[in-house]
Amino acid sequence: MDREQQKASLNSHLIQNSGQDGFIVDDVEQKRIETRTEIIDEVRKQLWLAGPLVSVSLLNYCLQLISLMFVGHLGELALSGASMATSFASVTGLSLLMGMASALDTLCGQSYGAKQYRLLGIQMQRAMFILLIVSIPLAFIWANTKSILVLLGQDHEIATEAGNYAQLMVPTIFAYALLQCFNRFLQTQNVVFPMMLFAGVTALLHIPVCWFMVFKSGLGGRGAAVANSISSWVNAVMLAFYVKFSPSCAETWTGFSKEAMQNIPQFLVLAIPSAVMVCLEMWSFEFMVLLSGLLPNPKLETSVLSICLNTTATVWMIPFGLSGAISTRISNELGAGRPKTARLAVCVVLVMTLIEGILVGTVMILIRNIWGYAYSNEVEVVKYVATMMPILATSIFIDGFQCILSGTARGCGWQKIGAFVNLGSYYLVGIPAAIVFAFVLHIGGKGLWLGIICALIVQTISLLIITIRTDWEQEAKKATDRVYGSIIPESIVS
Repeated sequence: MDREQQKASLNSHLIQNSGQDGFIVDDVEQKRIETRTEIIDEVRKQLWLAGPLVSVSLLNYCLQLISLMFVGHLGELALSGASMATSFASVTGLSLLMGMASALDTLCGQSYGAKQYRLLGIQMQRAMFILLIVSIPLAFIWANTKSILVLLGQDHEIATEAGNYAQLMVPTIFAYALLQCFNRFLQTQNVVFPMMLFAGVTALLHIPVCWFMVFKSGLGGRGAAVANSISSWVNAVMLAFYVKFSPSCAETWTGFSKEAMQNIPQFLVLAIPSAVMVCLEMWSFEFMVLLSGLLPNPKLETSVLSICLNTTATVWMIPFGLSGAISTRISNELGAGRPKTARLAVCVVLVMTLIEGILVGTVMILIRNIWGYAYSNEVEVVKYVATMMPILATSIFIDGFQCILSGTARGCGWQKIGAFVNLGSYYLVGIPAAIVFAFVLHIGGKGLWLGIICALIVQTISLLIITIRTDWEQEAKKATDRVYGSIIPESIVS
């Protein structure tokens, strides 16, 4: 009997230990499953955001391309004037407004995560008011484009054509200011498909409008500028009606409020460094074009560099979409007080960017010998473009990482840090390196682009170090303080 009792006790002990081991194994496996599920869910959310955002960026970019294509049929002078006016408008106005509006990535995104939905509408109104005020002096600059370009030493005939084009683009700047605010407002609450739909409708309508204004209205090349203004306002009005009447914005848009006139300094604290952050980067690329005109055989160098810039601008839309997605994800999660999820979002987007960069870079290298024919039939140009493509692929690969790290900075509210990083990267490293490569070492246009790569490397490493060293718990606390510090007590929704 004693032996039977001992045997039963031993069996009971073995069963108990086996159960404990099973629990341990099950617990580890459960954690693996949960982690895998979280990663898959994060990838799905980011792709759901990034896909439409890439489409919106490409469709908006198509407006300029369509306009230039129509103007190109009127002759070299008309195309040169329209191209110069478009570049001038981007440098002196559009980049500034886009940068200022990106403050809403932080403010609206974190407010939405904190479920302070009414605050999104207040912040958008505040941004609209400030951006429209800023647009007024920018409009005067555009109206005097001819005088400014002549003062900068540009050809008088081209400057005149560009000035006439820019004057008729003035209404565009006010529509663009509103568009940027509407897009950020919707993006930060994950409402991206209406943006894509309206951008697509606008792009389709722009083709007949541009054709009529260029060829039938008697305005010639200037008609494309009028078409740009019309299309921009059509897009802005459609988004305004969506925000006003859509059920998806019922909680975030509750009508105009006097609260929008309060806490303007809080917006400017983020908007000004945001604008500096964007402008410093975009202006450096325009500066490269100016430098290319000082190289031997400037016609060839400028043509090839323009092809490289157009190629980069098109491919850049992919990481730019990922940048908008990570900015939204991080700001939402920090506002909701979920720092671990925000950190996971950064890890996921870095892997996605690595895969995207490798794929895009491989394709660019494979098509390097034929890509130049898309822009020119000159054999010299095509061969030069072929030698530039591996360098271009490298820069686009690195630029993808800096783009999503810049999106991380916007989501966290690090715009001031980003501005200093961009200043040092492009103006203390990139441009001086480009000058040395191009004019001292006589590498030519490839040297200018190598300077850009140096800037991108410094920028990416700097932002990566900042991101790695981030205390996400502290960032979540800052987000909470930012959200609740921006509204008066009676407006807080529990």
